[in-house]
Amino acid sequence: MKEILIAENSGFCFGVKQAIEKTEEQIKIKEKGFIVGNIYTCGPLIHNRLVTDDLASRGVGIVNSAAEALPGDVVIVRSHGESKDFFKEAETAGFTVVDATCPFVKKIQTLAEQAYKEGKKVLIVGDGEHPEVKGINGWCEGSAIIIGSPKEAEDIREENLFLVCQTTIKKELLDEVTAVLEKNGVKFEVNNTICNATTLRQKSCAELSEICDAMVVIGGKDSSNTRKLYQIAKNLCKKAYFIEKIEDLPLHQIEKYNKIGIAAGASTPECVIKEVIATMSEHITEMNEVNMMDLMDDIEKSLRLPRIGETVNGKVHQVTDKEIIVNMGCKKDGVIPKEEVTLEGDQKLTDLFKEGDDIQAKVIKTDDGDGVIVLSKKKLEVNEHWNEITEALENKTTINVKVVKQVNGGVIAAYKEVTGFIPLSQLSDKYVENAEEFMGQDLAVRVTRVDQKRGRAVFSHKVILAEEKQQKIEEVWNSLHVDDIVEGKVMRFTDYGAFVDLGGIDGLLHISEISWGKLKHPQEVLKIGDTVKVKILSMNAEKGKISLGLKQTMPEPWSVIEDNYQVGQVVTGKVVQIKEYGAFIELEPGLDGLVHISEVAHKRVNDISEELTVGQTVEAKILEIDTERKRISLSIKQTLEEEAEEQSFTEKLEDAVEEAADKVEDFIDKVADKVEDMVEKIKGEDEE
Repeated sequence: MKEILIAENSGFCFGVKQAIEKTEEQIKIKEKGFIVGNIYTCGPLIHNRLVTDDLASRGVGIVNSAAEALPGDVVIVRSHGESKDFFKEAETAGFTVVDATCPFVKKIQTLAEQAYKEGKKVLIVGDGEHPEVKGINGWCEGSAIIIGSPKEAEDIREENLFLVCQTTIKKELLDEVTAVLEKNGVKFEVNNTICNATTLRQKSCAELSEICDAMVVIGGKDSSNTRKLYQIAKNLCKKAYFIEKIEDLPLHQIEKYNKIGIAAGASTPECVIKEVIATMSEHITEMNEVNMMDLMDDIEKSLRLPRIGETVNGKVHQVTDKEIIVNMGCKKDGVIPKEEVTLEGDQKLTDLFKEGDDIQAKVIKTDDGDGVIVLSKKKLEVNEHWNEITEALENKTTINVKVVKQVNGGVIAAYKEVTGFIPLSQLSDKYVENAEEFMGQDLAVRVTRVDQKRGRAVFSHKVILAEEKQQKIEEVWNSLHVDDIVEGKVMRFTDYGAFVDLGGIDGLLHISEISWGKLKHPQEVLKIGDTVKVKILSMNAEKGKISLGLKQTMPEPWSVIEDNYQVGQVVTGKVVQIKEYGAFIELEPGLDGLVHISEVAHKRVNDISEELTVGQTVEAKILEIDTERKRISLSIKQTLEEEAEEQSFTEKLEDAVEEAADKVEDFIDKVADKVEDMVEKIKGEDEE
């Protein structure tokens, strides 16, 4: 008795499935005309040529770097991930990035980046040429040490190592590497980042290989995880075969074995696995008798006529511009009128169908009067569309609808040939009073209710918006780390601080963390809409809270006191507090000096409030700076003495000028008197 056994956990892993789904989604968006450029994957999406060839036939190209894409293009980052520089280059180049990095790989990238920022040396255990490893290295500036064997580990001598590993390596390799490092006394922190799905896949392959006569491993020749499965099967089973597609299957060799096991890599489509199993089953099963039951079914089918509402399969016998004649294998032919086929634009029936095509339709009349059965593609499509809507409800997947009509309480939206209702409350994540603005729009929705018998479906666009918002929040949250300096926008105030938007997540900037000085309200320093650089002080993922600091982005005044202030310097400050023994003068936020009551004025001061008021701007001289006790002593009166000396000098100068003027005047008077005497004397002599 021949037997075919399938290993558990075979086929697409979560990360690969996610990458395929995101690519399929972009193809649909492109088909609707919402993507102006081309769709690319950065490198082959998965290590399977059947899949990549299929994507290529549907318009998905491959680029090997950000430099190859143009603005308007969409580039899908495969599950292996890319370096940090790739995303920066994409932003500069102006094309759209769809990040399909496997969540497990994303976690490793985050670990590597954080360790690098903390000054640790990152060690990656894996294949240095594998795109996943290259991508991880790109998140620690390409500085990681990469090793792929215990032998290479012998040469490691660095300290403070932070060890991560490629998701698809064997656990044995990680254990062997860590054993070598421990033996050599190397200090390291190990993070087992092998994907659990990979471990389970390898384990189930090993268990099956031990009990089978032959193993068939299905997957791409370039797939690292599939090659590892083949190696496991080869080591544990008598005979192992590595195939990529059905044509590679050596049927004549496999049929010699009684118990045959099948394992498939993470990049192997389910259809390939099923095809291999079906082919093997058909080949190795001995068919010595004709299946009479199948024959009787065929005879019965040829005699029985289909009923209204029944779905039938047939072959196109003839196509005209008005109808399609279908041979259904019974005594009457079916006719599909042009009106029962969905045509777009100027399409004709002859554009879509040709003689010999397999076709499926729904019976709408068993006799049209001319002895033929009338069929409909449209009615079948409606059923298919209802099935798609029901499936979307069950799987919580997204569908796209078009808003076609406004009704009381909401709108009617069409999904292909089916219409559903979107309540006003589910049109947006904001309050909607009038749905007019949504008319004609294409919306992504989630199905919330389906009643096919009554022809009713209810959709929600709000759920999609909420999920997108939550995803964006998670992406932003994962990109933030304690001690990061980030840019944000001041959104609102409270008495105890300000809330800053960090790109979808609000962080609290407590009033005590805004300035090195004391504030009564955040508005003394900030205003709504300000863009500020803040430091992340703490993060609480469970509560979704982030604490921020603004003052930490500026030097603490006492740390640079000697650079800005010296004893004897005259400074300007503001009176911020008055005590019985003196007044405190704020020189800058977080830096106050004390003017003792004896240093306020030359006269005796009994009540300092008679000389100074809070908020008053004054000049003072620095008498002492005590860095250990963080105290500054100031004097106002010494600045007043200097003014007094300056006034005294001015007065003396004025007195000297006045005295000199008086002496000059006396001298002129004396000269005038002598001149007058001489004139009188000369006159007297003339008279004689």
